[in-house]
Amino acid sequence: MRRKGLVFAVLAGLFAAALLPAAGAYAQAAPKRIEVAAKRYTFEPGEITLKKGEPVVLVIKSTDVAHGIRFRELNVEVNVHAGATGEVQFTPQKTGDFVGHCSVFCGMGHGSMTLKLHVVE
Repeated sequence: MRRKGLVFAVLAGLFAAALLPAAGAYAQAAPKRIEVAAKRYTFEPGEITLKKGEPVVLVIKSTDVAHGIRFRELNVEVNVHAGATGEVQFTPQKTGDFVGHCSVFCGMGHGSMTLKLHVVE
């Protein structure tokens, strides 16, 4: 009798689990974290590839003076104090190649400090 009760409980549990949606079906994926080092007058890495519609957290770490990054076309910007870390979360909604520029004057080579972002399907 005890065995029948156990079998019934297991079968009832399996049946109930089959009727419920999977736990992760409605959960949103955690944003992809991408770390970028900013130093006079480069970003490392200098190019990043992302997927359209995939949430991203862009983490910028300054290794020397204050820096920033701005992607005008994507409406993304973050500034970072000297030696500090800053981050910005966004979800690219269009494909293409975008160039981000350092948005905080950091010296003579400031104008050439860029980060290329490739957004693909």
